[in-house]
Amino acid sequence: MPKVTRDDLVEAARNPLAYIADRWTPTTRIVQRAAMAALVMMVVIVVTGGAVRLTGSGLGCPTWPKCTDDSLTATREMGLHGVIEFGNRMLTYVLCAAVGWAIIAARSQKPWRRSLTRLGWAQFWLVMGNAVLGGIVVLVGLNPYTVAAHFLLSTALIAVATVMWQRSREGDAPPKPLVGKAVQQLVWVMVVVTGLLIAVGTVVTGAGPHAGDSSDVPRMDVNWEAVTKVHAVLAWVVVSLTFALWFVLKAVDAPRGPLNRTRDLFLILMAQGAVGYVQYFTDLPEVLVGAHMLGSCLVWIATLRVLLALRERPELPVPVPARSGSALSSV
Repeated sequence: MPKVTRDDLVEAARNPLAYIADRWTPTTRIVQRAAMAALVMMVVIVVTGGAVRLTGSGLGCPTWPKCTDDSLTATREMGLHGVIEFGNRMLTYVLCAAVGWAIIAARSQKPWRRSLTRLGWAQFWLVMGNAVLGGIVVLVGLNPYTVAAHFLLSTALIAVATVMWQRSREGDAPPKPLVGKAVQQLVWVMVVVTGLLIAVGTVVTGAGPHAGDSSDVPRMDVNWEAVTKVHAVLAWVVVSLTFALWFVLKAVDAPRGPLNRTRDLFLILMAQGAVGYVQYFTDLPEVLVGAHMLGSCLVWIATLRVLLALRERPELPVPVPARSGSALSSV
């Protein structure tokens, strides 16, 4: 094992990422797995955050950043609600570790892909911002508008993680479109409507009965039945756009990539719609509401994958230095 000198320690303290990158070259598969791990952890923390709300544990730790005024962790007196809320807070550190691994792997890859590293750092700062927003949610007593903002910021985080995962699986050459401009515009409309569907879904949640705490938490002052119907209409619009897109892709003889991603999105939408209707007609049981939150994440990821499948980015050619003998012979 090489001896670690004082200069090595100084260099590691000054720029730890560069220090690791000089001594480690991950394979492409490792970088892809790191990006995937960050994405999976983001979905996990959204689902567990939903579990906190659905079990009435939103104020299991009544303050932030400590769990109580006198304790950093949950105490025995706080019971199961304290354990659930504190456990969800601890998952934030697991998420940070996953994002950190993705950043280190991207920075250490050879050649260094600066765009991939920037996507990793974007995730890190979004995680930090959402952690602060989560603390504000607790401090304002689970105000439904802050809870909605917390979920929407998580949705933005999932979007960046999905892009990074996709970019880790392709090169850095300029993107080459696989379909025409009209198809691209159709997909962008679908992405916008899906984003609106998710945003309206947060209003349905904010006006619904699951307040996140056993006490009387105010809900959004909107007609829950009306906003639920708007949410359902938007869902059918997304389904219709997806169905139309699949036929358009077939008509223009598009590559298998966009077709497969569109098929995947359609199947996920069907499953999500089934869960949505069942939970509506069964008075919103907690298990189905949690499943619907998971489905929301999967729908968003699948929609973005359709968008990202509309182009390809091959590897950039690696320049090969000319041999000195060849250079001399051509003089």
